Amino acid sequence: MTPQERKAHSEKLIAEKGISILPSLPMTEDASEVKLRSLDEVCKRAVAALLSTQIAIELNDDHTEDAGRFVNLMKYFGVDDVLNTKESRLLNGTASKQDVLDVVWEYECCWSLFWALGLVEDISDASGICDCIQSIRFVSQVESYEDFKSRCTLRSTDEILDMLDLYYRFHWAVVQHEHIDPKCSVGDLNGEVVFERRRGLEWLICDTADWHDISLDT
Repeated sequence: MTPQERKAHSEKLIAEKGISILPSLPMTEDASEVKLRSLDEVCKRAVAALLSTQIAIELNDDHTEDAGRFVNLMKYFGVDDVLNTKESRLLNGTASKQDVLDVVWEYECCWSLFWALGLVEDISDASGICDCIQSIRFVSQVESYEDFKSRCTLRSTDEILDMLDLYYRFHWAVVQHEHIDPKCSVGDLNGEVVFERRRGLEWLICDTADWHDISLDT
């Protein structure tokens, strides 16, 4: 799709969901202008983030000892060297409570990556949280990192831009509703889910290493 076609398609889907639209909201990039991250990069980020969410959950519940087995799994999968700043603080014991909560929410970023890797069929419904149990299975039911990677096929740049454009417009409606105009309709969108899934999708096409550093302006 061209950026214009993508915008029109997203707005049609959004209108069908009863969500407000801003016609002047910019279009996303043309596929020819985007460099998608490699399959290996996306697979490593997905596994590292998923295991990080498990560590964060254990720490949030004060199960520090249980968190240790997920640290070991990171080393086993060979992804302990691709952690972002918040994830690294979890492992070295310097994470704040906010860091822990932020990493727990990475579940939704992971869901975007699992979709991009062809493991999840569709993520266009942002009314509720992802299937956390299925997310865990994607990693727990493989023998090794290479086994996980062999099960993945990266979607095309066009597919990823289509979904990102949709989430960009979802996010505008959520921000407008929550901070500017309560009358702006968001249908059944879950704002936190929209925000985090967009973060994961944006990471796929940008050169910012740490997805917590990506600007998510609307």
